[in-house]
Amino acid sequence: MMDKSIKELHELLINKKVTSDELVKEALQKSHEVEDKYNAFVTILDDAKGTMVTDNLLSGIPYGIKDNYSTKGILTTGSSNTLKDYIPFFTATAVENLEKCGAVPVNKTALDEFGMGGTGTTCHTGDVLNPWNKKRMCGGSSAGSACAVASGVYPYALGSDTGDSIRKPAAYCGIVGYKPTYGLISRYGLFPFASSLDHCGVLTRCVEDAAIVVDAMKGKDAKDLTSFDSSNMHLYNSLNGNVKGKKLFYIKEIVDSSNYANIDPLLKEHLDNYFKTLDNLKVLGVSIEEVSIDKTLLQAIPSVYVCLSCAEATSNMSNLTGIIFGPRGNGNNVMEMIKDHRTKGFSPLIKRRFVIGSYILQKENQEKYFVNAQRVRRLIVDKMKELFAKYDGLILPVGTGPAPYIDGSVNHISNNDTSIIEEHLQIGNFGGFPSITIPNGFINDLPVGINITGNCYDDENILNIAYALEGTMNYKGQVAKENNNE
Repeated sequence: MMDKSIKELHELLINKKVTSDELVKEALQKSHEVEDKYNAFVTILDDAKGTMVTDNLLSGIPYGIKDNYSTKGILTTGSSNTLKDYIPFFTATAVENLEKCGAVPVNKTALDEFGMGGTGTTCHTGDVLNPWNKKRMCGGSSAGSACAVASGVYPYALGSDTGDSIRKPAAYCGIVGYKPTYGLISRYGLFPFASSLDHCGVLTRCVEDAAIVVDAMKGKDAKDLTSFDSSNMHLYNSLNGNVKGKKLFYIKEIVDSSNYANIDPLLKEHLDNYFKTLDNLKVLGVSIEEVSIDKTLLQAIPSVYVCLSCAEATSNMSNLTGIIFGPRGNGNNVMEMIKDHRTKGFSPLIKRRFVIGSYILQKENQEKYFVNAQRVRRLIVDKMKELFAKYDGLILPVGTGPAPYIDGSVNHISNNDTSIIEEHLQIGNFGGFPSITIPNGFINDLPVGINITGNCYDDENILNIAYALEGTMNYKGQVAKENNNE
């Protein structure tokens, strides 16, 4: 049952062909199976019960919550040893909004520690394995959510996206990942990583489900002053597949094979598949044009992201001392206890990020690094807004191809020129732009993705283009089929 879409499950519930309790029981059973095989969860809520089925499409249907969303009375760790026993006293607004719809959470999904990774291998519970191939990573940080949805545990799970943490795992796991416009969904109750870049969002197996879920999650929230009134935005009802006359663009410096010296065959195949998919949109009446952007500006994207995200993370997480909450460190005084707590509690990756962030925020370095990074961010966002005034959206491949091996020492594309294609999704976070990844076929029996990003508040348009494109391919609703023959 749980490999079906939200609408299909709702029809079964309404027609009393299945009960909410039966769906929850199946989702819990699958949760344990997936946990045993792929290590996708921090907590499985075995006492979860079905809810009353109403006209709301989400009522009675199970889902997963990334473990950086606060859930009252339920362990919420951020996949960090510093919060391994933390049980919040309040629930994130986005989760509360789903509860009002009658949605049923059945587990909390694993993530890279505090969302600060792109591999799914820095979770305090261990590596999350890709359900298509256990030697491969899911991507991160929403690794557990992507793995669970791709495995058919339920039709959707919550994620968060600071650089590409919903959209790249979606590509690696062959599903849909949608990061809406900044402020469409309240961030209240989401553990902050980098507040100016963090977005709440969702992972699903089809575009329609993504629209249904975000319609339920969104809304203005007095507890998050960056949220806005979106009552006139109807994502699900706007899906009609009519995209004739729409205009998209791609960036030559990212997708032109000639820009990559000694191009890896997998990247070449990925780019070839991408251009074939663009032809599907052209048949639907969409025009697609090539745009050239100063490569120096594009190459600055990863550095800007590191500067800003590490600086904001260092500030946001200064409250993780072990004094207020979390396991208390050892020491003869408060400073020794804090040092012990943070030294033992954080993974090496997080500690490196905090060292970088602290250095950037030092008074003598702020102008050179933090302020300059903000200036370059503005240049990038202004360039995108200039293009979005002319085009409906930007369409690009996700990453350099299929999910990398968890063992990063083998089969990684080593070409230094690939940093732009790997990191371009960060543009969506710089500007708060709506951005969605959908499946775009397979390379070596592993899924790859394609992404569409548009202007702020144009979510209905972006989702509808993705919906139309999805309809030209055969990957809608697919569930992972494990293949470890390598």
